[in-house]
Amino acid sequence: MSKDLVYFDLETRRTANDVGGWGNKHQMGISIAVTYSTRLSEYRIYEQDDSQELIEQLKRADCVIGFNHISFDYEVLMGQTVLDFRDQVRSFDLLEDIEKRLGHRIKLEDAAAATLGVGKTADGLKALSWWQQGRLLEIAEYCAHDVRATKCLHEYGVEHGQIKYHDRRGTVQTLEVDWRIA
Repeated sequence: MSKDLVYFDLETRRTANDVGGWGNKHQMGISIAVTYSTRLSEYRIYEQDDSQELIEQLKRADCVIGFNHISFDYEVLMGQTVLDFRDQVRSFDLLEDIEKRLGHRIKLEDAAAATLGVGKTADGLKALSWWQQGRLLEIAEYCAHDVRATKCLHEYGVEHGQIKYHDRRGTVQTLEVDWRIA
């Protein structure tokens, strides 16, 4: 049986300013979370009320893959559970690995656009605006697009041993990676 790699992203209901700073991510709330399971070959969309189902899927995964999901998405999700995902779920964070290799962080947009030719469709602030307007479908589409970009970026890195990214000057750079999941 093949490994179940679960790609994961979520959008919040509130900003860091709304909850008293970045130390209170657990209070930001979930507007929409999206996963893609390689075993099921399907996307799943969750609202905050579905958090337990989301948590169960993440716990069952052989590895949860995301872009800044360990220090952000997990922290937000921990507002819905006592489970500490960092210790209890096998995870691979593309941004953490990129930061170790480069010495600084980059945006998903910078890597996806340079590597895949596909940029983001919106940003987190736009998703917050959509939440306030009750536009859940737009949030789900945006979040699913980010999950797909993360999945495709990871798969490209596995296949080619490198990714590309736009540096701070907008120049395309190449970064060697080893993203195979054992």
